[in-house]
Amino acid sequence: MNDKNFKALPIQLSDKLIGEIKEGNSLFQKPVKENGMPAFVTPINPTTGKGYSAMNALILGMKRHDDPRWMSAEAASYAGTYVKKDEKGTLIEFPKTKDIQAIRTAEGERIKDGAGVTQTKTVTYDKPQQAKSFLFNGEQLKDMEPLEEYLQKQNESQTLSPIERAEKLISDSKAVIIHGGNEAYYDKQRDAIFLPEMEQFENETKYYQAAIHQLAHWTGHESRLDRPMGGKFGSLEYSHEEMRAAIAGILIGGEIKLGHNFGQQASYMNNFARILKDQPFEIAKASRDAQKITALLLGINKKLEQKQGAENNLGFKKGDEIAYMDNSYKVLETYKTKNIKVEDASGTRKIVKPTDGLYSSLLEAKNNPREQEMAMEEEQGQSQEQSYKVGR
Repeated sequence: MNDKNFKALPIQLSDKLIGEIKEGNSLFQKPVKENGMPAFVTPINPTTGKGYSAMNALILGMKRHDDPRWMSAEAASYAGTYVKKDEKGTLIEFPKTKDIQAIRTAEGERIKDGAGVTQTKTVTYDKPQQAKSFLFNGEQLKDMEPLEEYLQKQNESQTLSPIERAEKLISDSKAVIIHGGNEAYYDKQRDAIFLPEMEQFENETKYYQAAIHQLAHWTGHESRLDRPMGGKFGSLEYSHEEMRAAIAGILIGGEIKLGHNFGQQASYMNNFARILKDQPFEIAKASRDAQKITALLLGINKKLEQKQGAENNLGFKKGDEIAYMDNSYKVLETYKTKNIKVEDASGTRKIVKPTDGLYSSLLEAKNNPREQEMAMEEEQGQSQEQSYKVGR
């Protein structure tokens, strides 16, 4: 793999999502496949029994396999299974905290024992390093345990139905839910969720899917995950929060086997595509926030921090050199207005403002917070109404 010609994984994911949105078959738009199965199946490592980070789960889930099992070719061989001929892996990335390296002499030669075995040492990094891996789905592997048998074993300990799990999730949240009217939305001023009566929905599943979507918005309150939730209904700013809730709905629906249904998808798709085009690294941020939403609502991490202040990105400094989208940018000047002057690899200079999509994308690339994205296993009038209703 030639890193110079390699697009960062969030950019690849953004490009693919844009294509699917234009075709009308993204996970946001088509929650069920032609065979009647859920479009998103929560990926799992069958060896460890653990899941993947939100962004990786999206990448893998977008392959639309019915089999949830994913592992590397090496891990598959250890498990006694093998990759079928001509199958292609799916690239993910993850933070690596340790590495096993060969012990070498001062001249760089490997040190071996009497049996000729290279001696190794475990190196712990000061901060996580980006690592990449190609994974293969259970449908791409031979000699796998039949899917039906595997799923039966997985579900043996689960005594609650998806509807019952959804009811429990909502009850455990202690969120205020007021029924009535024809809209489903979260009122951030009153910190309450408003839902139509269940009878107004096509079925129970659709009701609970809508409730979970609004619960995702509910987590953004300052007393919980404290996310920015500004902007009027349908605005580009508003759509950033909708993207987070939509991804969280996908993840939660997959986990409790309820499925997801982003009912207002038609109102947001153009904005989603625009965000992904102008700020491709936003998918990494949105995925991380969606993972926090999921963890909070499912109770995966009871010690989850309630504030995101520690994640605020550092600003730019004069002399910063940033690789982004097959180009490089050097920061020539920084200004009190927070504007920056940059020069790209071709020598073109420009002033970039904080309101520009390039600004946030460069900031994301500079700080590369994807290194922090640990996988789950690692631990009144219309205008007024639009200002506080979230997630209609």
